[in-house]
Amino acid sequence: MSAVLEQVRVIQMGLRSYEPTLAAMRDFNAQRDAGTPDELWLLEHPPVYTLGLAADAAHGPKAGSGIPVVRVERGGEITYHGPGQVVLYTLVDLARRGIKVKQFVAMLEQSVIDLLGSRAERKPGAPGIYVAGAKIAALGIRVSRGCAFHGLALNVDMNLTPFSAIDPCGFPGMPVTQTRDLGIKDSGETLGKNLAGILIGKLEHA
Repeated sequence: MSAVLEQVRVIQMGLRSYEPTLAAMRDFNAQRDAGTPDELWLLEHPPVYTLGLAADAAHGPKAGSGIPVVRVERGGEITYHGPGQVVLYTLVDLARRGIKVKQFVAMLEQSVIDLLGSRAERKPGAPGIYVAGAKIAALGIRVSRGCAFHGLALNVDMNLTPFSAIDPCGFPGMPVTQTRDLGIKDSGETLGKNLAGILIGKLEHA
């Protein structure tokens, strides 16, 4: 693999509103060419619910939440983003790297498992990562012209209450958890950097 293909830029963005970030992802993919290095964006969002393309409105949010709702082009159902959650957006040219979509999804899930250890696991028929049946990481991507965007969200140290107004990822009663409640003391910044590093390792050896 050439040096250009191996290069992945990790960009720390801090707390950023959802819709401008979504527009920036779309612009990045629209303007990129065969030589554009892949980028991983690490950030947090102010409170927002996002719904995937096929999301069923019956899954929430319940009326009166006061939290904005945005429908987007990623896969998956409804999820919640808020401060204290690490969001990793994966602007990766899958076609250039010879990575299939299902392979990339598995790569993202495995990166979270490698970060959290053996208690983290997949759940058949329910994308994302779980610990003892509770969801700790949500995943939803979109691939356009062979290039992925959107990504995954890892709950670190956040107010989990807004999840109670939805059926997380379309599953009524789905419990959610976060790394703080698992006794993991690392900050979101540290966990985000480590997660990005794990994923880069997988991309460079795909």
